[in-house]
Amino acid sequence: MFEKDIATPTRTREIMERHGIKVKKSLGQNFLIEPNILTKMLDVADVNKETNVIEIGPGIGALTQRLARAAKKVLAFEIDGRLIPVLADTLSDQDNVTVIHEDILKVDLETVIKEHFNVEERLLVVANLPYYITTPIIMNVLESHTHIDSITVMIQKEVADRMQASPGTKDYGALSLAVQYYSNPYVVAFVPPNCFIPRPKVGSSVIRLDIYKDKPIKTVDEKLMFQIIRAGFN
Repeated sequence: MFEKDIATPTRTREIMERHGIKVKKSLGQNFLIEPNILTKMLDVADVNKETNVIEIGPGIGALTQRLARAAKKVLAFEIDGRLIPVLADTLSDQDNVTVIHEDILKVDLETVIKEHFNVEERLLVVANLPYYITTPIIMNVLESHTHIDSITVMIQKEVADRMQASPGTKDYGALSLAVQYYSNPYVVAFVPPNCFIPRPKVGSSVIRLDIYKDKPIKTVDEKLMFQIIRAGFN
């Protein structure tokens, strides 16, 4: 039904009005209205027809639509039950998308991945994450020990800066250490507030995290290591 990009101001408002959807501030909902940002995200993530994708928080389907066009298969987790029928509408012409009405933090990610994907195929996480829960979601994915190759997400600029910060800089801290233990993070684009409905108070960044197959740092007890890290930065 929606052959053109969902990620435009006109189409986004049209979908929201038809379904009577108002954003929930408690869920950190901001809908992207700039299609060029989506193009950048897919290019950076290197999504193609040999690639499977997990999306977290599809909203009304702007990024999901683009992922479905480019990827082999998309599995999207949406916590807001109001948006499930909206996604059924906006993604009605995409037969390679499965939407799961679940909190990503409460599912057994390894089990779900085995149910939906071939573990021999390339698997990515690509998402526009809510600001308020960015860190728990990313750490949940990194700590899942699944065969996910990389994470490309749009998150609050300040959080992205901390994730890629170098030792000795003002942004370097426990989050930097944790993310860099599991992956190689690098910021690839800045996204201004006017690219969203509603407009957030802060800017966003697109960051890619290439997950290590073999970590450069070896540890016998990861749990103890992170306890020491957190204590060191408190």
